[in-house]
Amino acid sequence: MNSSKSPGLAGFGILKNTTCHTEKKISVFFSIIFMTVGILSNSLAIAILLKAYQRFRQKSKASFLLLASGLVVTDLFGHLINGAIAVFVYASDKDWIRFNQSNILCSVFGICMVFFGLCPLFLGSVMAVERCIGVAKPIFHSTKMTSKHVKMMLTMVCLFAVLIALLPILRFRAYQIQASRTWCFYKTEHVEDWEDRFYLLLFSCLGLLALAISFLCNAVTGITLLRVKFKSQQRQGRSHHFEMIIQLLAIMCVSCICWSPFLVTMARIGINESHSKETCETILFALRMATWNQILDPWVYILLRKAVLKNLYKITRGCCGVHIINLHMWELSSIKNSLKVAAISDSPSQS
Repeated sequence: MNSSKSPGLAGFGILKNTTCHTEKKISVFFSIIFMTVGILSNSLAIAILLKAYQRFRQKSKASFLLLASGLVVTDLFGHLINGAIAVFVYASDKDWIRFNQSNILCSVFGICMVFFGLCPLFLGSVMAVERCIGVAKPIFHSTKMTSKHVKMMLTMVCLFAVLIALLPILRFRAYQIQASRTWCFYKTEHVEDWEDRFYLLLFSCLGLLALAISFLCNAVTGITLLRVKFKSQQRQGRSHHFEMIIQLLAIMCVSCICWSPFLVTMARIGINESHSKETCETILFALRMATWNQILDPWVYILLRKAVLKNLYKITRGCCGVHIINLHMWELSSIKNSLKVAAISDSPSQS
């Protein structure tokens, strides 16, 4: 857009002579498809998690399921709110002059983009920490990680994400309409002020830190489980841990693949200041990659459940035609052997 035709929007971030174009019909179509698929996927995942939570309410898996439900609910509202605003912007032919003269919609859009971007990453790292404690320190986990404490952690994570999202507003820094005119975020073009760079680097560093914490805790959890698995008398009662660690690894991989391009791009813009070489198309592609995270997250809980994994195992065993160790029977046999050893050691003949 030519700034001479819209002087009132100079502070909104709409740049003159922008070369970032999107096809309206295709963009509206894909926005509606992504929003619909995301809402249906997350709704199905919520139903599955709630059903599982009712079964494991008093067990160690309950805290994990509660955190996972919070993650999926956040993704659901992210699709619902951000998707609705994006569809409205596309349907209005991206005419921000007409419907955003007071910059309220752009501010709401920017706050939602930051909150629904950081909150799932924070929750993913909290889930990894929770599982790490549950496996490495089970007694501490059973006494300190109650449902009440987990709900407090959920509240604190959400409040922290809200604070980060509201920080520019509290500092009287408006969110900016991006060059594609389809979304709002921190200032990403001609970033010269230290505060604009600070917001970009804060967002990127917090997101990358959450991914790093998830990777570290999942690595510790996986190593601990493998060590326990090869100890003959401590195999029982661990199958649900493996199910959860598989889900956590899948979430971590999805988050890293989807979010890393956007987080790294924002960090490069913040570091390179006004000399950033990131184009509008690059930023838009990274944003769409990040959007896929909210679509793929619920399918981790839909597909990587114990019942589904057992069926996949049976299908794989039948198709390959190769003898594979039946993990379920291996678990039962190890429990029986442990019981036999305990019975022999307690018998009168032994004494």
